[in-house]
Amino acid sequence: MHWTIIAGTNRSNSRTLLLSKFLQKELLALTPEEDQIQLLDLKNLPTEIFSPEVYEKKPKAFEEFQACISKTDAIISVLPEYNGSAPGAYKYFIDMLSFPESLLKKPAAFVGLSAGKFGGVRAVEQMQQVFLYRKAYLFSESLFIRDAESHIHADGSIVDSFLKTLCDQMLNGFIDFAKRLKD
Repeated sequence: MHWTIIAGTNRSNSRTLLLSKFLQKELLALTPEEDQIQLLDLKNLPTEIFSPEVYEKKPKAFEEFQACISKTDAIISVLPEYNGSAPGAYKYFIDMLSFPESLLKKPAAFVGLSAGKFGGVRAVEQMQQVFLYRKAYLFSESLFIRDAESHIHADGSIVDSFLKTLCDQMLNGFIDFAKRLKD
């Protein structure tokens, strides 16, 4: 299988990217050796996609992002909460993907994080609605990490043992969910 983890912000040196890299390592340890696990860092989005003309024709520089999502079998989105929602760069990235085929019938899981008490729940719930509209298959378990600064180490690993257990459960459940849908 081909898995994609999307670090859902274009902010440099973000906890979102650190956590995404940690989840990538965890997924590598839990899946067969032949599985591919790609990390999409939205910081690498080509700036020309923000031109109004892209609604008519996507720039060549976006093709690698589109190709990654087109070939993936399952997606994990790691979303920080900015101002009560997902980062605009993430939503815009989803908007740029070809419709409807990019997310059609693809298993999707979400991890939320925030500096506040709610762990990105609003960002995740809003983007789950977008993925439902795009006809993705949503995994029912999400992981929410509140007070991200105190719960995520500088290497991206999860400090709290209870949160780490929840993370392991979510990843194992999502792997099973995605593989069942692929069979």
